[in-house]
Amino acid sequence: MHYVYLDNAATTQVCPEAAEVVLKYMKEEYGNASSLHTFGQKAKESLEASRASIAKTIGAAPEELIFTSGETESNNLAILGAARANTARGRHLITTKIEHPSVLRAFAALEKEGFEVTYLNVNHEGFIDLAELEKKLRKDTSLVSILHANNEIGTIEPVTQAGKIIKSKSSALFHVDCAHSYGKIPVNVEEIKADLVTINSHKIHGPKGVGALYIKKGAKIAPLMFGGAQEKKIRPGTENIAGIAGFASAAETAYINIEKNAQNIARLRDMLIDEINKTIPHTKLNGPRGNLRLPNNANISFGNIEGESIIILLDSKGVGASTGSACTTHDLKPSHVLMAIGRSPEISHSSIRFSLSRYTTEDEIKHVISVLPKIVENLRKMSPVKEV
Repeated sequence: MHYVYLDNAATTQVCPEAAEVVLKYMKEEYGNASSLHTFGQKAKESLEASRASIAKTIGAAPEELIFTSGETESNNLAILGAARANTARGRHLITTKIEHPSVLRAFAALEKEGFEVTYLNVNHEGFIDLAELEKKLRKDTSLVSILHANNEIGTIEPVTQAGKIIKSKSSALFHVDCAHSYGKIPVNVEEIKADLVTINSHKIHGPKGVGALYIKKGAKIAPLMFGGAQEKKIRPGTENIAGIAGFASAAETAYINIEKNAQNIARLRDMLIDEINKTIPHTKLNGPRGNLRLPNNANISFGNIEGESIIILLDSKGVGASTGSACTTHDLKPSHVLMAIGRSPEISHSSIRFSLSRYTTEDEIKHVISVLPKIVENLRKMSPVKEV
């Protein structure tokens, strides 16, 4: 049975180009970039070439990019590092209620250290209110963190406008988590006026365990770890050369046809959404329609049935999807994102996230549409709750 993988927001299949590069650096050019011999210097050359290649995709200078293990580490480094290094600016911080867990838990840790955090509300489609952002900025605000696109419902936030407000009204640093938008829609650090930007590899068909943090020249940030002189002492430890080279290859491949890929993925996304709405009653799309949504995201609530049950039965039919963020899969609480946009706990628990990739085909979407209505119908028959 051909398996239809629609959980690409959790992780992606490594593309052939990146896999080939990773294997090369694991088997043939495996030196430590800090070593002075030939093997080490080849690794160093690869490291800096990868840095320059990835930096170019976001409009940054190579020296402004620090390699990490992924989104979680980059977000923690940006938030904890910037807040602790800039207490002279103030101890007031701003973020949103729908951030990735690695952002929200970092801010929760800072609250325990005596920082004051303001959490911005979002509307029923997940958008922040720019007027609220402007109102909440204070003289002692030292950091604002707003995600570019939400990992659960796909909402693309107005970060360009937010950046203009932040820079015109305060001296705060601006962090943008672009882990779920990078490689799918354009990301330019200058346009969004960001001081710190998170990107990672395994959401764009690169290897897991690799990410990067853009740190604008002049931005002050404290390290979270201590060791050698790697990555400007901000992120010490022997660099994952194979993973970083694979990341660069995946990024280059993603950006070759980024607009064409986005259009095709969005077409399949809309096909999926429209057919579900047409064939399954009492469904609700979470997040906006059209180009204000990530091209690969479709998050849908199915009413009075458990999302986990849908996932299990879809899997038995050869379809992989999820109930939300992979980082909160084992958390029994309703999605904080869906609750923030006004969904009830019951509706939140009935929601499924389908996330596509450039490898998703129309036949695969048709297969999902062919098996999903019967799954939902059967689960609703068994449900003790008859009202949706």
